[in-house]
Amino acid sequence: MRRPLASALFALLLAFPALAPAAELPGWKVMKTAHSYPVLVERLEQAIADNKMGLVSRASATLGAKRMLNKTIPGNMVIGVYRPDFAVRMLEASLAAGIEAPIRFYVTENADGTADLSYKAPSAVFAPYEDGGAALKELAEELDGIFARIAAQAAGR
Repeated sequence: MRRPLASALFALLLAFPALAPAAELPGWKVMKTAHSYPVLVERLEQAIADNKMGLVSRASATLGAKRMLNKTIPGNMVIGVYRPDFAVRMLEASLAAGIEAPIRFYVTENADGTADLSYKAPSAVFAPYEDGGAALKELAEELDGIFARIAAQAAGR
């Protein structure tokens, strides 16, 4: 009984390609850090404030799994970052692009106790919105610089 089940599971796994790590996804920036998950979250929050951006949203699968399912999973948090002046400029350029705000950072805990910081570059986030023209492209490039500074500060680089 176990052998056919194991064979079927193995065949199923071969039928699907392996998921690419975030570092291999177009537009993604991934920084490995020596910081623990809680320390990296704190550093990210400080870097957001230091760079005069707003922490707009926070979602944690780790906290949700613990509270709702009484299940412990590695640290995992998405932090949405934006600012009202960028929102106004974005919406003036492309109303459709509004679905992308806030732009998110992703903090994930590794098995060795360290954490990674990932984000999709704002220029990649807004790239599909051709209706935004040069104004949206300029905004995205400005945000690329801010997000890179936030990430570098949080990661300690």
